[in-house]
Amino acid sequence: MRWLSGCGRRAVVLVAVGITALAPTACGADGVGGAADGEPEGREEMYQRVIEDPHPDPADVIDAAGAPSDVVRADDGSLLLTYDAGNVEDDEGPAATAWRIVAPDGRTVAQHAEHADAEDVPPAFKGVRGGFVRVPPPGVADGAYALDVRGKRHKVVSTGTPLRSRPGDVLLAEPEPALIYRPSTRTVAPPAGLPDDAVRLAVHERGTVWSLDQPLSDDPNRVVWQRDGRTLGSTTVPRPYLGGVVAARGGTAALSLIRDEGVRGLLVTTDDGEHWRTVLAGGIAWADLKPDPDALVLELLADGRLLVGEESGRYWLADDRTNSAFQELRTPARFTSFTVVGTTLYGIADATTATYDLVKGEGVWTSRDGGRQWRRVGGVPREYGGTRLSP
Repeated sequence: MRWLSGCGRRAVVLVAVGITALAPTACGADGVGGAADGEPEGREEMYQRVIEDPHPDPADVIDAAGAPSDVVRADDGSLLLTYDAGNVEDDEGPAATAWRIVAPDGRTVAQHAEHADAEDVPPAFKGVRGGFVRVPPPGVADGAYALDVRGKRHKVVSTGTPLRSRPGDVLLAEPEPALIYRPSTRTVAPPAGLPDDAVRLAVHERGTVWSLDQPLSDDPNRVVWQRDGRTLGSTTVPRPYLGGVVAARGGTAALSLIRDEGVRGLLVTTDDGEHWRTVLAGGIAWADLKPDPDALVLELLADGRLLVGEESGRYWLADDRTNSAFQELRTPARFTSFTVVGTTLYGIADATTATYDLVKGEGVWTSRDGGRQWRRVGGVPREYGGTRLSP
């Protein structure tokens, strides 16, 4: 879905409210711990020691990272948290990664760490039925594997033979290449029947694949939806817009509309593609969004409402599942990431570049009432304690 405060560098993590086992290791008032020789070890020294260790301990990597870089959830509520301790001073050099699986009751059931290189792509996972699946790194065809909720590793079959999508399939990667994962057979494969010019994908729980078809010619962009390898329908993106990010859940699908290299609206259906409409206002300050369309956050809540915003910027939540009117969220800190699980909102306050220091309000903030009230997991700073925030 793509978080805890911690005493470390970047903190990006999504957590279930009340899971105390995810709380980071406490730091001293000066942010240092004790070294082996009894002398205080500064945070930078501790961090360098961990990333240079050829066989790092998972707990050490987690302490160095300060907080998870990502988290995904399996169908039983178990969480897998990934940690990335990269090189703060340079984009080259040693690094370390780790993952930890936490049971629904908050117990840590498994964890693992590896020495890495700062130039490597950190491991990423998706939550699936029965556990988690490793997203294959770019260019590594057989790089996927599965973990069950106890942390046991299982082989995944990677094949170039396209799979006809069906309920339960999970999107692992968008073009290029496009890959889906089928938990029942632990198989990774490209989805069958994709348009040749598909550049964006979404797969929802019913197994429908929604794609943006963006031809190189002057032909208009199209949204195409398919299931079981069969095209169910398509709609043309209205001119003068191009398509951007795709999101889909239940009977709702949405596409961001791009013009003059910026996001200017949405194309939305709430009835499985039977009818589409454009949302060019709705209370969203489109002109204030960053020019980079890839910075857009477009998420669907379980009740069909859309969340729209941008990293390190402003966010708006739809009033209802018609997604015709939106209210801006007032947040307790500047969120660098935002996601949803069910109808719960999760926002991350973090530094935008790797740093040993913390930013104001750093950590994960959650809201179960549409952004009216927020609480920070792992402790609430005094300036936000008990404050009720209205959109």
